[in-house]
Amino acid sequence: MHKPIAVLLTAGLILSGCSGWKTSGFNPKNWFGNSQPASAGDANPLMPPQRSGLLSRPEAEDLSVPIARITELRVEPTTTGAIIYAKGVATRQGPYATSLRPVSTPEQIADGLLVLSFRVTYPAQPTPVGNERSRTVHEAHYISKQDASRIRTIRVEARENALESRRR
Repeated sequence: MHKPIAVLLTAGLILSGCSGWKTSGFNPKNWFGNSQPASAGDANPLMPPQRSGLLSRPEAEDLSVPIARITELRVEPTTTGAIIYAKGVATRQGPYATSLRPVSTPEQIADGLLVLSFRVTYPAQPTPVGNERSRTVHEAHYISKQDASRIRTIRVEARENALESRRR
C-alpha cells in the first residue's frame, strides 16, 4: 500500500517539474502582465465623475476665519517629511474644524516660502470669551519630503500676527 502511493507522489512531482514554473499560474510573476503607459484619463476608471443631481448636496459654505493670534510654531522633521505644529489663541471659546491651509502664491512657492493660514470655525451661537487657556487651539499640517526639500521658510498667518520658521 505504501509503495504505490510513494511511486505516484514521486511521478507526480517529476511530471509537474517538467511543465515549467515560468509559465505556471502559480508563479506570482505571471499574475499581472507587463506594464504599459496609460493616459491621464485612464488613471482611475472606477471613480465616477463628479456631477450634480437631484439628491446631491450643494458645496458646503466655508465659515472659517483666521485665528486671532499665533503663540507657537514648531517644525518637526519625520522620516517621510515634516510636521508643522501651530498653537494659537481664538477670540472666544468653542472653535472647531481648525486647519492650516496653504495660501502661498506661485511666486512665493518659487522663492521657497510656504504660507499657511491658521483657520478656525466658531459656533453659530454666542460663546463666552473665557480665559486664554480655554481659547488655545492646536493644529498640525504634514508636508512630504519632496515638498520640504523645496521649502526654505514656513510662515503661519493669523489675524493679528504671523510666525516664521526658517531652515537652518
